[in-house]
Parts: sequence; C-alpha cells; structure tokens
Amino acid sequence: MIIRQFLLWTQHESAGRRAEAASSLARAYLYANLDAAARWEAKTAITALLDDPSPLVRRALAEACANAAEAPRTLVVALAQDQAEIAGLVLARSPVLSDADLVDCAAVGDESGRIAIANRPTVSPMLCGALSEIAGATALRALADNPGAQITRNSLMRIVDRHGDDAALREALLARADLPVDVRQAVTARLASTLSAFVTGCGWLSAERSERVTREARERTTLGLAEGSDRTDLARLVAYLRQAGQLTPGLILRAMLSGRMAFTEAALTDLSGLAAARVAGLLHDPRGSGMAALYRRAGLPPALEPAFAAAMSAWHEEATGLSESGTAGLSRRMIERAVTACERLPFAEAHAIVALLNRFDAEAAREEARGLARALASEAAVDAVLETIPAALMESYRQDRPRLAA
Repeated sequence: MIIRQFLLWTQHESAGRRAEAASSLARAYLYANLDAAARWEAKTAITALLDDPSPLVRRALAEACANAAEAPRTLVVALAQDQAEIAGLVLARSPVLSDADLVDCAAVGDESGRIAIANRPTVSPMLCGALSEIAGATALRALADNPGAQITRNSLMRIVDRHGDDAALREALLARADLPVDVRQAVTARLASTLSAFVTGCGWLSAERSERVTREARERTTLGLAEGSDRTDLARLVAYLRQAGQLTPGLILRAMLSGRMAFTEAALTDLSGLAAARVAGLLHDPRGSGMAALYRRAGLPPALEPAFAAAMSAWHEEATGLSESGTAGLSRRMIERAVTACERLPFAEAHAIVALLNRFDAEAAREEARGLARALASEAAVDAVLETIPAALMESYRQDRPRLAA
C-alpha cells in the first residue's frame, strides 16, 4: 500500500515533488523490510522513473543508489550513461558497476565522467590502463592523486608519453610514493625538455647551449634518482635510459667520476650483456685488463677509454673508495687524472673529450664553492648567536662544563 502511494506521488506535476518521491521510493527498496511483491513493485517503479524528463528526478535516484551495493544493476548502468552531473554520482561511487562497465563509460563518456571514475576509492590496474590510454590530463591528474589507484608501470609510462607536458600532472606523478625510478626519470626528462623549449623560445639561450644545459641537468638528476636504488630498480632505470637514447658514454663517465659504481656496473651490464657478477669482476680488476675488455664489450667509444681507465685507477687508489652513501658530486681528483690521460691522445680525438672533462671540473669546482659558502654561512650564524650570549653566562658555562661532562 505504501509503495503504491509513492507511485502516485511520482506522477505529481512538480518535478521537485517527483524527485522527493523517487528518492523515498529508492530508499524504501534499498533499506525497508519489504515483502517480495512490494519489492518487485518498487524496483519496477524506480526503473520506470529513468524515463522522467526532469534531471532532478534522475539525480535523486542517483544520489539514493550511488553507494548501495543492492541497487538494481540496470538502474545504475542507465544512470551511469545519463548527463554528466547525474552519471558522475554513480561513476565515482557505485559498487554495482564492474570494471567492464566503467571502461565502457570512460570510452564513450566525457572528461567529467572519466574524472569521476579516476576518483573512485579503488581503481583497478585494468581500469587505470584504460584511463591512461583515453583520459585527458585533468582526469589523469585525479588518477595520479588517488592513493587507491593501482597504476602499473606501463600505464604510468603511457601517461607520461601522452601528457608529460602538463606541469600539474608531472607534480602529481612525482608525489606518488610508489612511482618506479624509471618512470620518475621519464617525468624529469619531460620537465627538462619543457624548460629547454621555454628558454630557447624566449631567446635566453641558443638551441645548442640549451640542449647541453638540459642534458647535463638531466644527467645529474638521473644519478640522484639512482642513488639508493636496489639492483632491480637500477637495471630497470638503465634499460629505460638505453631505450630513450639517454644512456650515453658521457652519463656513464659522469657516474664513474662521481664514484657511483653501482650505476656504472648496471650500465655496463646492460650494454655488454654479461652477468652482473662478471661485470663487477672485470670492472674492478686491479690490473686494468678486465676493464679494457669490458669497455670494448660494451661498445663504448675507443677515444674515451683512457678517461675511463684513469678514472677507475684513481677510484681504486682511494683508501676507502667513494662509497655510494657519500656525496653524489664529481671528484676533481678523478677528473684531473682523466684529463691527464686524455692529453696524450691526438688533438682531433682529445679536444672534445678534454672539453667535456673541463666542464665536469668547472661543475665540481662550483659545487665545492657552494659547499664552502654554506659552511661559512653556518659558522657565521653560530658566531652571531654566541655573540648575543652575555659574557657572564658564557663564563659560568665554561666553569660548569667539566662537572656537566662528568
């Protein structure tokens, strides 16, 4: 009897009254203790309300059914294909919709629907993959911001390929704690390319100068990302760099001159095709013959071999070596040894290599200067604080210091 009263109410000429009736009828179906006949009547009635010309009525149905696992599937699927403000309610929350339903809605719907799907509490790898192929930058930003989105490495790479020029999307991706190191490298590479195009377009740097600055900045970032990565992540990063054309002899030489032997070993393992243990043994052969054989096996330029050999020799001469936990900066001593070794080459081969090493040395010198400036500034700040302490208090501290230490 009550259900039939609701049905009469849904025939009211006022759209607002019909919306109230639709909401009450839907909630009665979902939550009231109805017998089988009344439940069937209610389900039939709310399904028929899909034909109501007023969006207020259909929105009321969507609001009532959005979170309900017992909502009629046919009703929810129809609402998911309604106009944007109605569809978004069920696309974002309904547990009734399957991944196949959501993929279909994402494919045929608009961007607002894709944003709603991207904001669901949990987004499966399959659904993330579909969005990575068809969604725009706005929806993909929502997906990247969603901690419940199970985005695979391949989907992340596809997102970067399609919309890596979007600054907000790059920021959202980099904020993900689970972002693989090779994807992080891809994002930073797109950022570097964007900045390079900007400064070149503004006329601040020539195209050649901008390309060099971008490459060197990207190389520094790469080694920073590699620091602390395990062997699996390093291998994946190196494989990405090779495929992207970024695993250059200059990058490997920079890694070696920075004492980043884990990255150097991973790069030479990838290029040579040898086992990692074999590469480590050849690279650290104290006689140098193993290094020479490995260098040739990796297919690196012959002209750079003296620089690599000298850098390894200098690294081995360190009493403790340059550990992976140390500074990621270039070693000026290793650079000096490499320059000396290359000066014996014919000028046609040496000038470009020496120029590269000199740029490395200038970069290392600037980094040393920055470190010294920071240290001096820190000492000056401490001195300034000490000067504000009354002399009597300092004298009292000096007298009490032995007792406090005991």
